[in-house]
Amino acid sequence: MLSSRFIALLAAPALLLGGCRSLESFGDHAASAVGLGEDVPRAYTASEVSEAEHSGIAIADEPLAARAGASALQSRGSAVDAVTAMFFTLAATYPVSAGLGGGGICLVSEAGGRVTEFDFLTKAPRRAGAYALPGALKGFATIHKLYGALPWQRVVAPGEAYAATGFPVSEALAVRLAAAQNIVRLDASLAAEFLDETGKPRAAGSETRNLPLAESLGQIRLNGADGFYTGAVADRIVAYSDAQGGGISAGELQATAALQGPARSRGVGGLTIWLPGARTGAGAFSAAMLDNLSRGGRERAAANVDFAAQQSLAAFGIASLPGDLGSTGFAAVDASGQAAACAVTLNGPFGSGRTATGTGIVLGATPSSQAGLASAFLTPVIALSGGTAALAGAGAGGPKGGAAAIAAVLDVAGGRQLGKRGDLRGTGSAPYDTVNMISCAEQTCVALTDPGAHGAGAVAYDLGQ
Repeated sequence: MLSSRFIALLAAPALLLGGCRSLESFGDHAASAVGLGEDVPRAYTASEVSEAEHSGIAIADEPLAARAGASALQSRGSAVDAVTAMFFTLAATYPVSAGLGGGGICLVSEAGGRVTEFDFLTKAPRRAGAYALPGALKGFATIHKLYGALPWQRVVAPGEAYAATGFPVSEALAVRLAAAQNIVRLDASLAAEFLDETGKPRAAGSETRNLPLAESLGQIRLNGADGFYTGAVADRIVAYSDAQGGGISAGELQATAALQGPARSRGVGGLTIWLPGARTGAGAFSAAMLDNLSRGGRERAAANVDFAAQQSLAAFGIASLPGDLGSTGFAAVDASGQAAACAVTLNGPFGSGRTATGTGIVLGATPSSQAGLASAFLTPVIALSGGTAALAGAGAGGPKGGAAAIAAVLDVAGGRQLGKRGDLRGTGSAPYDTVNMISCAEQTCVALTDPGAHGAGAVAYDLGQ
């Protein structure tokens, strides 16, 4: 029986790549198609340093996404261009946790030290059913319209090209595929893409593609959000939902909107910490975790991650959780110092486990399902020092991901420097709960991936003055 506090939580208004040898097999045809030419550095590391005035930095759970984000920054894009490019890449290369059928939350810093929150979480259709009303595309289209420096087509293209020409399965994806193989087997499209000829999950380094998804992304590239929420793609989603007993209607799909407003801020030490606001379950839960971690003292915050997560779960009457909530987090800081941090979810590994016929789009599970708890644990965070980014990143996947992200901020507020990968305390539950952070100090930034996962940080160099 769910507690009243928990029900309220859900109903709140709404680079050497770590573990990624598969990048070596990334074909030149795909590289040129997504703008990853020779001008983008070949070396990536989870502790790569970026001079903030002249370069940008991106971080994600899936290495090809981090590289796409760095490529957007290399093209003189903004942090928002980078996270948008990463989202569309993840939709192709990491659909276990990110996709057009899901939702999420982003924080974006602005000049003057203000941080704006964008909420585009999934919703349950009025007619119920197993599938969620997706908000992710509306969210990224909204933030890109406000803060993007590159053309929309440029940030959609990486995901479209990976889906069309193929991509190597990363270590990050291979681990998740092995765990979710029983879900993959139940959907013909997922099985064709991610199982080999023997029926086993594809190994890291093997190539695959999703042509129907490429066609859907092509419509989005040409027509913006309307290419998803209206027209042929929308018709196919609604038709599939109807045929499978789902509740998605054309009217509700078309009416999907992203909410925009101020993030929640709190001063700690010399930092101003920004987290999701009180209007979402994620805001309520992250506030509880911040309180629980702060009580132990900033110097002990990282050591108290597990305890704080357990306390917060108990406060909301949550006794147990699925092991994999199908979520991921990513972030970018650009050459001007603007930061963007996002966390997205499909409400379970591969969402509902079903692909809408003819679209290549994995439909998110309704937030009314057990894995719908995922939205409450999305924890993008930005910490500013004197109006400039000191930290930007996200915890996702479960309460430990969020707690680890907040603990990192409290560590820095307490005087601890985060300068190398080992300085970031992992969640202990990776790859399902992860934390990825960009730490900036004295005009330089470093990407810190979850030490228990297979993510990557990528730097764009030589952007000039």
